[in-house]
Amino acid sequence: KSGMHNPLKNVERYLMYGEISRKAGDALSTPDIEEFFARSIMRCVPKSHAQALGEVKVTAAFLNNFGGDNVRFLARSFGVPGDHYGQQSNGYRWPYGPVAIITPFNFPLEIPVLQLMGSLYMGNKPVLKPTEKVSMVMEQFLHLLHHCGMPKEDVDFLNCQGPVAEHLIMNSPIKLTQFTGSSRVAELLLEKTRGKVRIEDAGFDWKILGPDVSDIDYIAWQCDQDAYATSGQKCSAQSILFVHDNWAKAGLLDKIKANAAKRSLDDLTIGPVLTHTTQNILEHTERLLKIPGSSLLFGGVELEKHEIPDCYGAIQPTAVFVPLNEMLKEENFGVCTTELFAPFQVVTAYDDGSVDSVLDACERMSHHLTAAVVSNDIKFQTKILANTVNGTTYAGMRARTTGAPQNHWFGPANDCRGAGIGTPEAIKLVWSSHREIIKDSIIPDSWVQPKAT
Repeated sequence: KSGMHNPLKNVERYLMYGEISRKAGDALSTPDIEEFFARSIMRCVPKSHAQALGEVKVTAAFLNNFGGDNVRFLARSFGVPGDHYGQQSNGYRWPYGPVAIITPFNFPLEIPVLQLMGSLYMGNKPVLKPTEKVSMVMEQFLHLLHHCGMPKEDVDFLNCQGPVAEHLIMNSPIKLTQFTGSSRVAELLLEKTRGKVRIEDAGFDWKILGPDVSDIDYIAWQCDQDAYATSGQKCSAQSILFVHDNWAKAGLLDKIKANAAKRSLDDLTIGPVLTHTTQNILEHTERLLKIPGSSLLFGGVELEKHEIPDCYGAIQPTAVFVPLNEMLKEENFGVCTTELFAPFQVVTAYDDGSVDSVLDACERMSHHLTAAVVSNDIKFQTKILANTVNGTTYAGMRARTTGAPQNHWFGPANDCRGAGIGTPEAIKLVWSSHREIIKDSIIPDSWVQPKAT
C-alpha cells in the first residue's frame, strides 16, 4: 500500500527515475530510435508519418522534462507550525501502491508513456493494459525503459482483451485505475470499481470562430487539421464548429472544403476508421440531414478505390451544416452532439445576436475536454471563456482543439473523476493522494494531569 517508494521510503528511487527519464528521453530523440517508434505506431494505427512522428517527439520532450531532480520535486512536501512547542504538521504526496492503467488505440505511445511514467514517478506499482491491437508499441518501449535502467519488476504488462483486464482489476488489490477511452467503458469501470477510476473519456469538442476575421488561410488550415488529422480519431478532434457569419461571408467554409479534399489514402492523411463502419457513419450523416435546414457541406460518401475491410470505416472528410436554432431543439440536440470518432464534424452559424445561444449549446454538452475560441476580440473571448468549462481550452487567433504538447495540462474539467496528463499538476492529482503527518514530540516539564473530560 505504501508504494515502491514514497517521501520516507526508498527515496533514492526518485533520483533513479529522474535518470531513467533522462536516458529514455535522450534515446527517443535519437533519429533511428525516433523513426523506429514512428514506424511502429504506423504499423498499428492508420496515421500519417507526420502525425506518428509528432507523437514520438511529444513523448521524448515529456521524458526530458522529468530528468534530473524533477521527479523528486513532484513529491515536494510542506510544513505548517503547530499549536504548541514541538508540534508541526507536514503534508506529503503519497502513492496509491498497486494501480492499473488502461490506454486507447489512437495514441499507442504518448498516452500510455505519459501516464505510466507519472505513476512510476510517484512510487506506484502499475499494471499496464494497452489496447491489444496496438500493444506492440508499448512492449517495445518497456524494453527501452529496461535498457535505461528501470527494474523489470516495476511494471507488469498485460496484453489482453477487456474482460481479462476487468477480472484482474476486480480480483486484485488495485487501489486506482486510470482509464483513457470511451465514455461507455469508463462508466462501466466506475460502476464495477465503486468509483476508483480516474478517467479521460469522450470529448465532443467545440470550436467557436469569433466576429473578428483575419488570417483566413491559417484558420481554414487549422480547422481542417483539428477535424480530420488522424481521420478524426482523437479525443480532442474538432466535433462541432460554430462559425460567425463574418467568417462564412469571407469564404472560410470553401477553404476548409478545399483543404479536406487534398487528404489521401496514399499518405494516410485520411484512412481507416477503427471504431465505426462506413455504414454507421453514413447512417449518422443521414440522421443529421433529416433536420430541417440541414445540408451536406462536403464528404458524406465512401472513399474511392480502397481495400479497407467492411468492419472498419472508409469515409471522405465530412461536414454537415445544421442551423443553430434547430440544433438547440430537444429532439435534435442529442444527435447533433454525438461524438463520432471519425473524419466528421457538425457546422453551424451564428451572429452577434445569437452568442448566448452558442453558450447555451456549450452548457448542454456533457463532456468537456478541449475547446477553442478563435478570436482576438478580448470582450468576446472573455465572455466565452467565463461561461464555459472545458479542461483544455485554447483562445486567440491560433486557437486549436488538437495537438496538445507536453508543456501544459491536457484533460477534462467539470468532472471530479477527471484525469489530466503531462504536467506536474496532472501527475500529482492522478497518481498520488494527500497524506498529513503531525509530529508532536515534546511534553512540557510543567505538565500536570488535568481532570478527565
